[in-house]
Amino acid sequence: MNTHSSASPTHPPSDHASPSTLLTRHDIVWLGAIVVIGINLRPLLTSISPLMTTIRDATGLSFYGASLLTSLPVVAMGLGAFGAGALTRGVGETRGVALGLLAIALACAARWTASSGAALLATAILAGAGVAAIQALLPAVMKQRFHARVPLAMGVFSASIMGGGGLGASLSPWVSHAARSWHAGLAVWAVPACVALPGWWALNRRASRRTAHQAGAAQAITLSLWNKRRAWTLGLYFGIVNGGYTSLVAWLPAFYQQRGASVAASGSLLASMTVFQAAAALLLPLAAASFRDRRPWLMLGLSAQLFGLLGLIAWPDAAPLLWVGVAGAGLGGTFSLTLVTAMDHSTDHRVAGKLVAFTQGVGFIVAAIAPVVAGFVRGWSGGFGAAWVMLAVCVAAMMALTLLFSPRSYGRWR
Repeated sequence: MNTHSSASPTHPPSDHASPSTLLTRHDIVWLGAIVVIGINLRPLLTSISPLMTTIRDATGLSFYGASLLTSLPVVAMGLGAFGAGALTRGVGETRGVALGLLAIALACAARWTASSGAALLATAILAGAGVAAIQALLPAVMKQRFHARVPLAMGVFSASIMGGGGLGASLSPWVSHAARSWHAGLAVWAVPACVALPGWWALNRRASRRTAHQAGAAQAITLSLWNKRRAWTLGLYFGIVNGGYTSLVAWLPAFYQQRGASVAASGSLLASMTVFQAAAALLLPLAAASFRDRRPWLMLGLSAQLFGLLGLIAWPDAAPLLWVGVAGAGLGGTFSLTLVTAMDHSTDHRVAGKLVAFTQGVGFIVAAIAPVVAGFVRGWSGGFGAAWVMLAVCVAAMMALTLLFSPRSYGRWR
């Protein structure tokens, strides 16, 4: 267990792979499956944002109602994460992930005929529940399957999530324009979920029902996190940091459309942000992998996010791609590295999985509040500048909170 807070590289402990260890063919197949699954977890959010104005005109949703299309799935992600243990015990991790993919496919397909705000909100909740199941169950699988390469696996997973978000932002306006229907731009994201589902079953086809039940029983640990200060700290940290992501996904295109950008251009800007997110989500955990203390790397990610927000506040039209790219890199790197930090708190994949699920449960509920507050602030002030200031203050506060995550505390948090 980590007992020193030195930020310098150390010899890998026994539960970490040496640099010379090569990925096996089976490892690569598993990483490919993780990528295919991860791509499905954000288009349900990012496909909405570039089409927000069109959707509001067609459905009559207010700014507050429109913000719920982004925030409700995030709330569902948070609440669903708390049920990860029951889902694992009931159906096992393989079936739980499959059910998550099925929920995403059904929700996105239903958007083809959704003509009212209420119908769209219902699909948002269903899709969010599906994402919750996958995000809560898959990290524990990765901790067990890639015990010696957790930063790599989590980086790949996070990068695929961010990459899927970029695809949602960039392709949805194009599909909507080509099909002359905003419904098509939202419903098309049922396709990758339908592709991932049989792939996941094929990868796990050798797993017997007995093995699944044994895996579920193994998760039945007695540790309760509701009274653990570190669990709540990680959850709030994850939530407040990712409030920047949910707010930018919800309102960045509208912000630049208000400044004269087209729907396609604003969607491309959001897609560009997610490219930087995906790259940093993969690279920052890999850069920090040989360091026992993750805090300097978390500070680096938060600093990038703060720099980008300050650019949006002070000089939004001077270099929008720079501000959005730097902020996106900070968001993506901090997202994945926060989950890696949570996993660092235990070498037992069952405990680590439960802590990560709790972190996401609290975090996504907190993150869901941010775009709603930003929508209120925008309606009150007539612009998004005040919302960006709010996010910048939150990032600065999280930089101070980062100091608490010393490796010395990993063995004492329980």
